[in-house]
Parts: sequence; structure tokens; C-alpha cells
Amino acid sequence: MKRFAPIILVILSSFANVAARELTDTIEVRFRQSRSEIEPSLNGGKLDAFKKFEHITDIPDADSIYHLRSLRVVGGASPEGTVHINDILSHRRADALVGRFNRSIGCDASAVATYIGRDWRGLKAEVEADTSVPERDTVLTVISEIISSIDAGTPDSEANLNRLKNIGDGSAYRYMYANMFPQLRDAKLYIDYDFTPYYYMKPAPAVSWTVATPVVVPDIKQFWATEKFHRPFYMALKTNLLYDALAVPSISAEFYVGKNFSIVGNWEYGWWDNDSRHRYWRAYGGDVALRWWFGEKAHNKPLTGHHLGVYAGAVTFDFEFGGKGYMGGRPKGTLWDRCMLVSGVEYGYSLPIARRLNIDFTIGFGYAHGEYIEYVPDDGCYVWESVHKLRWFGPTKAEISLVWLIGCGNYNKKGGVR
Repeated sequence: MKRFAPIILVILSSFANVAARELTDTIEVRFRQSRSEIEPSLNGGKLDAFKKFEHITDIPDADSIYHLRSLRVVGGASPEGTVHINDILSHRRADALVGRFNRSIGCDASAVATYIGRDWRGLKAEVEADTSVPERDTVLTVISEIISSIDAGTPDSEANLNRLKNIGDGSAYRYMYANMFPQLRDAKLYIDYDFTPYYYMKPAPAVSWTVATPVVVPDIKQFWATEKFHRPFYMALKTNLLYDALAVPSISAEFYVGKNFSIVGNWEYGWWDNDSRHRYWRAYGGDVALRWWFGEKAHNKPLTGHHLGVYAGAVTFDFEFGGKGYMGGRPKGTLWDRCMLVSGVEYGYSLPIARRLNIDFTIGFGYAHGEYIEYVPDDGCYVWESVHKLRWFGPTKAEISLVWLIGCGNYNKKGGVR
């Protein structure tokens, strides 16, 4: 046995040189939107990783199997919200994760921190891994261009987020917001340490520590009260210039509901009279329509380009010019007693003319039915002459409407649409 002792010593000596291993562990935690508090309910068993390092030490010659060498932390945020808010969130999330680690090990180890704000690279990786993203190739191209621009020294801006929102009909952004953005609201802590098993305790090399420069981060609640995240929203207010020219003012409101569909409500009301001369010019009513938008322009931005729709409405009238008059329905009733009912199909085209203005040309064909009365003035009274039933199949709608675009990102770019 004695003659094998030198060989055994050589083997043990060689083993001793590799007994202390340099390792790196990563702890990643998720955060709720606009928050920087670490919530166990949101992170499941991820926080159990802190237990492993309860006895780690930053003292090089301490009797411990874990010797801390350095900490690195990366704080990030999802793209929605302003650049300023996301920078603050990435600071606070990184600080929260380092603070949680320090409480676990019972000391205040500094960390080399990276605050990335909007995590564009993380979003690109998520999109590359998911083939279900709408307009996926376009999305990857836009994100790659944003990353290249930032790497070249151009600061992140709200225009970058708007580019993402305006891809197609907004479905790509909504998909990413629901399925990918929650994964980007995170912070990652990289723990570099030496592991020395109990069967061979070896003093760790000396550690050179640097004191991290404290980062003064404003209170997130203060900024969140004034800077809000805006989801994509497209709306339009309109007036039919044809009705306006006929002294029957009109107003319409249209709302984009997604997947190239919109809902529009129209109302017109003109109530002019000169009773002493037996002149009446009265009309009021309205309709509602469901529209489907199609074509290249409609694909690039909602509420622009070609549209097809179906509509239904009601209208009543009373027209007289000093002689015979015509009244829709029966006198003294409600709109439903006096109205003409109209329904049909429509086609139109909405043409951009300014940043927030379009002109919409629409024609509708359908069926109108109801009653109207012919009357004449006689000795201060109005005498019915006849009652007629109206049954009409043909043009029932005509619009040349001035359209005001309302909503986050709902505007036309110069030379086209956005």
C-alpha cells in the first residue's frame, strides 16, 4: 500500500485543483403590467431558487460551499406604454430582484445592472418561436429595423410602437399584446459563484468588489398617473355633405370592431318651417350599418379604402312649398308611426385627404316601404287629399361624407395611409 501512496497523492492533488467549480445560475421573475413588486402567485416555484443561496457568502475565505463572485441583473419591460415609463419599470424591476436576493443571503451585494426598457430583442425571439403571429414576416422585419436603429444610436421612440400597432389591421399587435407581452415584463439575475463540495473545502480566490453607483428612480406611481398606455382605437365622426347641402344636417359615428369590420350609426335632422306662407322643410331619421373593409388601403389602416355593408333605418318627412304637401306616415304619431322603413346593401370608398380627414363616397340599393299623405292648405287648415303606400326598390342611400378620424394611431401619413 505504501508504494501506491505517491500515485494516490497525485490523483487527489489533481482532483483538488478542479474541486471548486465556477458556475452561473439564473433567476428570472415576471411582473404584472406597470408593476415592479415581486409576486409569488405570479412566479410559482421560481422563487424557490433563492433558498439554494441562503448560505452563500461574499467573504472569500469563509467556510461555505458557495462563494459569490459577482451578480448581474437585467431589467426589462414590454413595449406598450411610453419609453419613459418603461425605462423606469426596468430600473425598478431590476432593483427589486437584487433586493430580494440580498434579503435571502443576508448581505448587500452590489450588481452590475442593465436596464433595457422596452425588450425589443425579447419580443423578436418570441415572434420567431411562434408561427401563429399574424403578419409574422412583416412583424419580424419591423422589429429588426427597430433594433438596428437603436443599436445605431437612435433612441427608442413612440413612433417605433406605432409602427408595430399599424401593421395590417392591428391583429398582429393585439396577438402579441395578449400572448407575448406578459413574458417580457421580467427581470433576470445572473449569479456567478464558486461551488466547493464538502469533501474538499478550498478557499475561494479573492474577490474584488466595486460599489455600484446608486440609481435614482422616480416613483412609478407618480408617472403612471399622467402617462397611460393606449390600446389601438379607431373611430370616425362624419357628416353627409349631400344632406347638409339640402338643409338636413347629419352626423354619423363609426367604430372599428376588429377583423376588418366596423359599425356605423347615421342620424339626420332638419326642421324648418314658415307657417304663414305654408312652407315646410322637415325630415329626420337614421340608420345603422355593418361594414366590411377590404383592399390594400383597408389592410394597411382601418376605416380607409373599399367597404361593403348592410344597413337598415327609418325616416319621416313633411315637405310643402305653399301648395300641395307631402307627409310621411300619419300626423301626430311617433317616428315609428310615421316612418318609412329602409334596408339594403351598400358599397363605398373612403379616400384620405389630410392627416385626420377622409372623404367617404357611398351608394346603397335596397327596399323602402311605408305610407305618405298628400295634403293642401285650406282656410287655415290642412286637408288630406289622399293616402299612398310606398313600395320602392332601388337606390335608397347616397353619401359624400366628410370624415374626421379619431383614436390612437388613427391618422393618414403623407402620401398614403398609416
